[in-house]
Amino acid sequence: MLTLHHLNQSRSQRVLWALEELSVPYQIVRYQREKTMLAPPSLKKVHPLGKSPVVEDNGLILAESGAILEYLQETYDTPSQLKPESAANKIQYRFWLHYAEGSLMPLLLMKLVFASLGKPPIPFGMRSLGKVLGGGVQKAWLNPQLETHARYIESHLSENTWFAGEQLSMADMQMTYPIFALLARGGIDNLPHTQAWKKRVEMRPAWQRAIQQGGPFDIPGE
Repeated sequence: MLTLHHLNQSRSQRVLWALEELSVPYQIVRYQREKTMLAPPSLKKVHPLGKSPVVEDNGLILAESGAILEYLQETYDTPSQLKPESAANKIQYRFWLHYAEGSLMPLLLMKLVFASLGKPPIPFGMRSLGKVLGGGVQKAWLNPQLETHARYIESHLSENTWFAGEQLSMADMQMTYPIFALLARGGIDNLPHTQAWKKRVEMRPAWQRAIQQGGPFDIPGE
């Protein structure tokens, strides 16, 4: 049976959702973040990178959520339930699978880092400088970048129910973490189509079952 090594409030929520949508039998090994919000060292016993998600299946140990989602689709999704069939939608499918971690998540991670420069564990005497520096970088460069990406996503979802057209796909699962983070931390208003997509995700029974298995998935704001 497939095993998912699941870290709370992490990208492995994507994999849980995919498993539930595909009705793949699995067992789950749960890990809790430490006070630093990092994964516990015990995950390194499963995979050298010590991160989640990791799946074990038929002797294979596979990390990286995008690679895992593609593996699940190719291995268990024989009716192509979660991959579009048309050539145009396949292009969108491939694009959003890579865009999530290649373009959007680095900006959101920088947002989190720069917003934290004025807070512990930054030494007390450096917090004021850190806050000014972090705020300056966000205002001058990072926030406009995120605005551009948010409007791009919003425009796409104004014309598509799901990221790869009218059919739910692994591209939507890959986009959950960055979209939830963008809505929580981006500080960008007027994204009705993106909010509607998020609501469609949360209304799916498989998503709700995944939440029951993996625990709450609520990315906090700054």
